[in-house]
Amino acid sequence: MKAAVLREVGAPLQIEDVQIGKPGPREVLIRTAAAGVCHSDLHFIEGLYPYALPVVLGHESAGVVEQVGRDVRMVKPGDHVITCLSAYCGHCDQCLTGHLSLCNGQETRRGKDEAPRLSQVGAPMAQFANLSSFAEQMLVHEHACVAIRKDMPLDRAALIGCGVMTGVGAAIHTSHVRPGESVAVIGCGGVGLAAINGAAIAGAGQIIAIDISPAKDNLSRTFGATDFICAADTDPVKAVLEMTKGGVHHSFEAIGLSKTAEQAFDMLRRGGTANVIGMIPVGERISLPGSAFLGEKRIQGSVMGSNRFPVDMPRLVDFYMAGKLKLDEMISRRLKLEAVNSAFDDLKRGEVARSVIVFDA
Repeated sequence: MKAAVLREVGAPLQIEDVQIGKPGPREVLIRTAAAGVCHSDLHFIEGLYPYALPVVLGHESAGVVEQVGRDVRMVKPGDHVITCLSAYCGHCDQCLTGHLSLCNGQETRRGKDEAPRLSQVGAPMAQFANLSSFAEQMLVHEHACVAIRKDMPLDRAALIGCGVMTGVGAAIHTSHVRPGESVAVIGCGGVGLAAINGAAIAGAGQIIAIDISPAKDNLSRTFGATDFICAADTDPVKAVLEMTKGGVHHSFEAIGLSKTAEQAFDMLRRGGTANVIGMIPVGERISLPGSAFLGEKRIQGSVMGSNRFPVDMPRLVDFYMAGKLKLDEMISRRLKLEAVNSAFDDLKRGEVARSVIVFDA
């Protein structure tokens, strides 16, 4: 099969022939229909997070089940599925207490003594985030995908697999935004726009979108923002404090920078919660004023929107079909696998919300 391979940090992905195994026990072979180009992939290309090389990247995807291995119960051939990088074991303490996105069970991966899922000329190739969806097929554990209704367009369903689940889930699950509360979102890429949409679905009264690009003003309002601040020429913290007369109930950092994480905390009202959704590079630290904690301000992380994805993703599909979840407006560009590097160039320039790789049926 054709796949986009990262062989060297900082180098373009290469389209190569890669071999994929047959589904073993509890494994599913999926024909990839679409894969979103996410900023998280870019972090690994740029070396901000280490990973074994060579590797087939991609982790935001949807497709159709082709084959299943022994003991698979969750899906069957012909099912349309969304994948999820937070594959869960189902029986650890995190899973049993409802925190599926925090499961770190290794049994959803193949062991070192087993044949690799991906290989090239007999040599093993790393699988990215249990998925590797920049490829014509994916071989995954059954707990890395969920079946969805077949009238859902798969190029839009793919976005739910990471960015949309991350943003919407951060608002609804991680921070528990309630009707009438105020929200600020720093960064209006795919994840930030999803957080805005999630806050709107939750009933937030004021949603302030913040970005350095003035072009994100109208776009963010499409997703539910009530106000916009261009951080290129305005101090966003000062502006938010003035607009809200003291700060927001919830803030969301959706870029992955120490500076913006600190800003997210500084724009809170007393008792407010800052949520860091972006991937701050390994080794970086943030600095916060200690006295602010006397006002019960909080800062917390959010991984994959604190999801229970087998339940959440089909519900988000229903939200889209009912017109509540914005996905059409998020797709800036559809392209073939061979154009994946140009999608990352667009991402680095901040010109898109989401590019989606669409595979031939």
